[in-house]
Amino acid sequence: MTDKFYLGRQYDAQGQPLDRPLLYDPADLTTHAVVTGMTGSGKTGLCIAILEEAALQGVPALLIDPKGDLTNLLLHFPDLAPQDFQPWLDPEMARRAGKSLEQVAVDTAGAWKQGLGEWGIDRQRLMALKNAVQFGVYTPGSDAGIPVSVLTSLAAPGLDWAGNREVLTERIASTVTALLGLAGLNDVDPIQSREHILLANIFQFAWSQNRSLDLTELILQIQNPPFEKLGAFPVDTFFPAKQRMALALQLNNILASPSFELWKVGQPLEIGALLWTPDGRPRHSVFTLSHLSDPDRMFFVTLLLSAVETWMRTQTGATNLRALLYMDEIYGYMPPLRNPSSKQPLLRMLKQARAFGLGLILATQNPVDVDYKGLSNAGTWFIGKLQTEQDKQRLLDGLQGAVPSGLDRSSYDKLISALGKRMFLMHNVHAKQPTVFQTRWAMNFLAGPLTRAQIPALNKLVGADTLQAFLAEPPGAGAGASEAPEGFTPIARPASTGTPASPPPADRLFSLTRPPVPAGMEEFFLPMNLSFTRALAAAGEPVEGLQLGGVLYRPAILAAAQVRFQDRKYGLDSEAIRSALVVDPDRRGVVRWDEVDSSLPLPAEMDPGPAPEARFAGLDAPFTEARLMAALEKDYRDWIYRTSKITVRVNEALGLYATPDVSQAEFMKACSDAARQARDAEMARVTASFDKQIQTIENRIAREERELKMDESELSQRKGEEIATHAENVLGVFGGGRRSRRLSTSLTKRRMTEQAKADVEESVEALEQYDQQLGDLEQARQRALDELGDRWGDVVNDITEVSVTPKKADIFLDRFGLAWMPYYLAEAGAKTIEVPAYRG
Repeated sequence: MTDKFYLGRQYDAQGQPLDRPLLYDPADLTTHAVVTGMTGSGKTGLCIAILEEAALQGVPALLIDPKGDLTNLLLHFPDLAPQDFQPWLDPEMARRAGKSLEQVAVDTAGAWKQGLGEWGIDRQRLMALKNAVQFGVYTPGSDAGIPVSVLTSLAAPGLDWAGNREVLTERIASTVTALLGLAGLNDVDPIQSREHILLANIFQFAWSQNRSLDLTELILQIQNPPFEKLGAFPVDTFFPAKQRMALALQLNNILASPSFELWKVGQPLEIGALLWTPDGRPRHSVFTLSHLSDPDRMFFVTLLLSAVETWMRTQTGATNLRALLYMDEIYGYMPPLRNPSSKQPLLRMLKQARAFGLGLILATQNPVDVDYKGLSNAGTWFIGKLQTEQDKQRLLDGLQGAVPSGLDRSSYDKLISALGKRMFLMHNVHAKQPTVFQTRWAMNFLAGPLTRAQIPALNKLVGADTLQAFLAEPPGAGAGASEAPEGFTPIARPASTGTPASPPPADRLFSLTRPPVPAGMEEFFLPMNLSFTRALAAAGEPVEGLQLGGVLYRPAILAAAQVRFQDRKYGLDSEAIRSALVVDPDRRGVVRWDEVDSSLPLPAEMDPGPAPEARFAGLDAPFTEARLMAALEKDYRDWIYRTSKITVRVNEALGLYATPDVSQAEFMKACSDAARQARDAEMARVTASFDKQIQTIENRIAREERELKMDESELSQRKGEEIATHAENVLGVFGGGRRSRRLSTSLTKRRMTEQAKADVEESVEALEQYDQQLGDLEQARQRALDELGDRWGDVVNDITEVSVTPKKADIFLDRFGLAWMPYYLAEAGAKTIEVPAYRG
């Protein structure tokens, strides 16, 4: 027997059959395959043939079946007996044909026998297919088939976080996107969506410590996250508590829905167990989803794809086909423009699965609405008859982008246009040219989509009914419950918490009925924002030995006021919330509000009602007397008016004011900045004034220095002339000549020398005076600048605090009434402990 897939008979370019079977190498599926064709093209028959061949070669497969067609994979009738076909025939079809159901069964068995014979498929091959793999039909959200527990997808995968951070982060992203989609938040951006970021961080916080989550714990952690910051901001700044509560309520609606109970039991999404039996036999696990709504389908498909991706990334590398993942219709799961939660896991596996030996086969009859860019990683394309020219051109566009070497579009266009029923064009990157072929006869009976009512019989047909019965039982089933099938080891299921605990002693006066309150009195239910284990830890109680016995509500006075402070002078328009929670108030209706912690934050949203099966403590005064509660409300309002004030920081010199939301350090910085600017401006003016005077003196000095230089030069010249004249006079005495004239010249020279000397001395004296003036100016400038610095430094610290009180009209009472505070009843034998379930 060949080790290749026998898919049909080849045809030539003229549409004539060749005496040559189409044998497909299964290793080519590691580069994935796309199958497309309109309704009636034979697409389902081709895909079933591929899956039959995979089963014959022992290749396990996960089969996602949105429409219910793949359930036909379990209809193995190797004896081709009419009675085997009859239970799966449509009686209405027989009626329309005017035949009995028995006659239609005979005709069908005959047609199948003839068809298989024409394709050379004998009973031995049919028996081999029946025994090749373990088949089973899974029905998430339903017990019609083998149920699937999706809540295990919230459990920590058991992988080392440090070594598998990327894998686990990607799985978290997909899981969170799926959960949000189930809650009605579709196409969320993991980078921009606060909901996605919050849930992803909750998962990461738990999984990084190998701690599992369930949906209840996730909802509680949304309200009270186990971390203080998200990025640079506190959690409440990034995602206010009121909006977190809205998200928690959306998810709680899912948990509270009776239909969701069926998602909690069944086969866990453990991919290894879905691909192989405990003894190593391959499985073909069909997940039929036709009974689910679109959001539920997307939720499950995303969880399954994420689980497959995580499993894949933990496998060793492989070059042969290790396993198959088949989707019978990818319409809506990988669109070109939108980004549903299923798309990213598909895109990543199309790129990376080859290295792990995982092959993807993606089928669609809607070739227009497919992301062909993502499908460019597919190595094989099976193209059947298409419904419209637009479908064909869109597919050719996508196929052209997937062929790096180029595509003979015209030839492909002609080949696709000539295709008839069960005729396909195969484009395989591992082959030299495209191949046209006709699909062979399916070995399984193609009965068409089966109903949910038929699925139990279908699983029974292949021996999967025992597993179905076992997994469909609720946790804690007692005597008479089904035993686990041989070789099957289920995950331990949690014990049921649905059984009410024993009632408390009679003297505790607890009732399952909420006591009535006077007309007009408001009631509030504080949320249970602590899980049972966290509540025990917060109360300092040991977790070991204590079991949850129920929930108890006790009454308290809840008061909350909104106070507005306004002052135009200080630019003040601020609001403050003051609240009080008074536990066990005085029966006389007296409350010392000063002794109550008014800073205790109250939840943005209250629970809409009590927890199921909750008990209530009895009411006493003041809760039973409207008069006392009304007086307490007025007293609280008056107390708020008397004691509410807000402090404003003021710097009158700078004209700056700080409202309470500005810290002292921030206000000091603002004052310092303002004073620095004012000081610098004044210093600039003072410095400019002094600099102008200094410049004038410096100009005079420069001019005087030039004059001094000239005077010194002239003095030197005059001295020389005087000496020469004196020498001339001495020589004249001995040589004779006019003595009087020589004497006159000598005296003139003397006077000129004296004058030049006087000019030099005058310049020196002037320069000394200018230097003195320059020094005085520089000292004066420094003194002025020092004085400015000291003065503005004092201004920075000239801060006073002013108290602003509200007007009575600016006090708004948001809440006043009876608050039911939840407590867990922790039981250990006959001992019962009340543990607060609410933390403000």
